[in-house]
Amino acid sequence: MIEAFLSHLQVERRVSAHTLDAYRRDLGALAAWAAQQGVADVGALDSAQVRQFISAEHRRGLAAKSLQRRLSACRSFYAWLLKHGRIDSSPAATLRAPKAPRKLPQVLDADEAVRLVEVPTDVPLGLRDRALLELFYSSGLRLSELCMLHWRDLDLAAGLVTVLGKGGKQRQVPVGSHAVRALGEWHAENRGAGDAPVFPGRAGGPISQRAVQIRIKQLALRQGMFKHVHPHMLRHSFASHILESSGDLRGVQELLGHADIATTQIYTHLDFQHLAKVYDAAHPRAKRK
Repeated sequence: MIEAFLSHLQVERRVSAHTLDAYRRDLGALAAWAAQQGVADVGALDSAQVRQFISAEHRRGLAAKSLQRRLSACRSFYAWLLKHGRIDSSPAATLRAPKAPRKLPQVLDADEAVRLVEVPTDVPLGLRDRALLELFYSSGLRLSELCMLHWRDLDLAAGLVTVLGKGGKQRQVPVGSHAVRALGEWHAENRGAGDAPVFPGRAGGPISQRAVQIRIKQLALRQGMFKHVHPHMLRHSFASHILESSGDLRGVQELLGHADIATTQIYTHLDFQHLAKVYDAAHPRAKRK
């Protein structure tokens, strides 16, 4: 049943390989625990047993966030079994995992972001690196979205990029003027056809996500930024800076391609942090111990 559910996620819901692996690990842990209890059919577990499974994982040292993911996988799995008439009720529907402390994403301030993207272009791969960083920060793309871009997905004249996000959902995102210029210069040097990847790897196919992660870390160090800079930090910075300037949470949600606005709301906390720092620095009676 687990394999059938995973096939459903891959074929019908078109989840990413990373998401599929996470479901496989979480449901594999459930199946292993059930086998230890002498239960061969995970569909036969009741609510008390699924609760015992989560408790056992907690005692094993899993963090609250991992427990939440385990339980979310169980809920999705049992909801699918219920929908297909394989069980009468979901044993995970009413269970709640412990709350995980909210960890705010790290972001670059505006000056740091500008310093990072303005890498020299008169060095090997300089035009590519500049175009890659400008596009990341300009449009807030996910790493997977950027790596899979083809030239046909870019409309530089209109300043738009069409990306395929999570679950195969397509969206259009504006591309800033600096990114348009950098991409135009890179295209003039690269001369990629419409079906060619914007950022090709060594074998000619799309550049790997790992290669981009390593390159951004190297470029940040070259620019004198001694913090852990990674691709998703540019996406976080994009969202935070847009929200800081506009206050339009729904607009930021659409730009990022978030299915649930609750995912986007974390950036309101980042914005409040910025306001609190301004207040503390400016108000004569705001000094705190």
